[in-house]
Amino acid sequence: MARNLYILGATLILLSAASCGMALAPPHPGLPSEAPTWKTIGLFLLLGGLAISLLGTLTALFEQVDRRAQLNRMRSRRGQAPPRRGVL
Repeated sequence: MARNLYILGATLILLSAASCGMALAPPHPGLPSEAPTWKTIGLFLLLGGLAISLLGTLTALFEQVDRRAQLNRMRSRRGQAPPRRGVL
């Protein structure tokens, strides 16, 4: 799940860079060239990409906590002592 969020966040950040590039490009016939609009779109895409990447990081952290808790439960059922802090 976290990997999918990282990919989505990276895609949004890449599209944000493309939007900002469109704001800096000289106007060409047939292309929309309103720089403030492109900058605003780029800003929202950047903020969305950063928020999605943060969610991916939090998801990875909580998945790791779940895995360790499950491992400790399995060890306690087998009668083994849980590992010390910082040691697996």
